[in-house]
Amino acid sequence: MDIREDDLTGDAVRGVIRAHLDQMFSQTPAESVYALDLSGLTAPEVTFWSVWDGDEIVGCGALKELDPRHGEIKSMHTLARFRGKGYGRAMLSHILAEARRLGYRRLSLETGATAPFRAAQMLYRAAGFTETGPIPGYGPDPHSCFLTLGLD
Repeated sequence: MDIREDDLTGDAVRGVIRAHLDQMFSQTPAESVYALDLSGLTAPEVTFWSVWDGDEIVGCGALKELDPRHGEIKSMHTLARFRGKGYGRAMLSHILAEARRLGYRRLSLETGATAPFRAAQMLYRAAGFTETGPIPGYGPDPHSCFLTLGLD
């Protein structure tokens, strides 16, 4: 497994982003989809990584700086055929390590609140994330589950 910072110019990574967005829009009302598109993922405050198994892309994840002490996990996605093999857990560990390296004191995220997102919620909760109210940039949304983790 190889996790690498990615500039999102390759066809393989663009395919993963498309798969992620397609899944979000198929499982959540459009007004409650907060996934970033390519332009959002290439913003200066976002660092994006792709996950590879040999020469095959497996998934992705990103870290967005909300302020110098608070980051947000974005675009965590593992392609369906690779789920349940530890790639998401590895990406989460990578993002947590990077957030600590950057000196963040808190890491937050938004994920879906419905049944299709239970596995994601379980992954984050197993890492110590707890439910919180809406994080900066979001309002209340019945389709969203907001989670946070102190990094002190």
